[in-house]
Amino acid sequence: MRQAIIPDRVLVDGTWRGGTAVVIDDGSIAAITATAELPGDIAREALSGSLVPGFIDTQVNGGGGVLFNDAPTVEGITAIASAHRRFGTTGLLPTLISDDLDVIRRAVAAVNAAIEAGVPGVLGIHIEGPFLNVERKGIHDAGKIRPLDEEGFAVLTSLKRGRTLVTLAPERTTPTMVRRLAEAGVIVAAGHSNGSYEEVNAAVDAGLTGITHLFNAMSPLGSRRPGVVGAALERDELTCGIIVDGHHVSPATLRLALRCKPRDRVMLVTDAMPSVGSDATEFLLQGRRIRVADDLLTDEAGTLAGSNLDMAAAVRNAVTMLGLMLPEAVAMASAVPAAFLGLGHVTGRIAPGLRADLVLMDDDLRTAATWIGGVRDASAAPASGRRETLLSRA
Repeated sequence: MRQAIIPDRVLVDGTWRGGTAVVIDDGSIAAITATAELPGDIAREALSGSLVPGFIDTQVNGGGGVLFNDAPTVEGITAIASAHRRFGTTGLLPTLISDDLDVIRRAVAAVNAAIEAGVPGVLGIHIEGPFLNVERKGIHDAGKIRPLDEEGFAVLTSLKRGRTLVTLAPERTTPTMVRRLAEAGVIVAAGHSNGSYEEVNAAVDAGLTGITHLFNAMSPLGSRRPGVVGAALERDELTCGIIVDGHHVSPATLRLALRCKPRDRVMLVTDAMPSVGSDATEFLLQGRRIRVADDLLTDEAGTLAGSNLDMAAAVRNAVTMLGLMLPEAVAMASAVPAAFLGLGHVTGRIAPGLRADLVLMDDDLRTAATWIGGVRDASAAPASGRRETLLSRA
């Protein structure tokens, strides 16, 4: 049934429009029109808030008390996606950190089945490891890290539905392998890498297009050795994921990165763990106890273990910590990741012909409602703690 959503304002191509209705028909955006020009017989709903494109998160380890590595099943994926939908995430890649190939096979099969079953918001899978550099393993289990061989290649290219994103260390494989993955349709990103500037550039020339959590778990920018960070900042074609939680990277460092990169090559990610959308104060990650304290996740040694960040909070933080205007922050959470995944023709913007993946945000930039394919999920995340009205900075 055709319906019209009439919010206070709508974000269309980076510009706010008032007095505007978004018409949805059969899961897609049929039209964006002045409210006064709506046909009299169309169902309409007036809502208080700002309507923006749905958020797309390419790095989601878990949520709602579920870790994808522990539950590589349709049920596990459904629980994770449902938890993040409350925070405006209308599209995500369940993310598997370094594990055995058998676990990766099960995860790929589960994502394939979830997409076939129509689980809302599942766009594919992110396989983060185990083809990494142990010197930059971060929280990953060193015992799981392994070389990328033909068996690994077969697993990485086995998804039949949706997008496959693979994070690997370029120096632990070859440009030929990167090219083979890219030609097979896999999106390749560098991460957990101690690679040189030259090694990363060779991988980019072979088809590598992304950088996983820029600045974290990678060789830094040095005066004589630019490292992964130097290549990431210099190569305009690379899309860099950033975790804006105030813990992973200094906001000052991220602001400097934004001066180097085109805005359409920086995307927000959460690196979320099971604690997001859950009241859990701790959880197990491959046998290690992870504690949640002041939105910081660490193991007993103090190593960062993903984040307690959701996408709505990432957008707010991009406004307050990085000084971005709201349309810029929203684009980094929607249009940029959609383009990175090759889905810009499907989702990521509010435009006729695209899927009706939408988020309604209140004056505090918190999620009031979400739509995936035109289907509304009104289970917005409850506010907690002191709230600052941010609309004046939008």
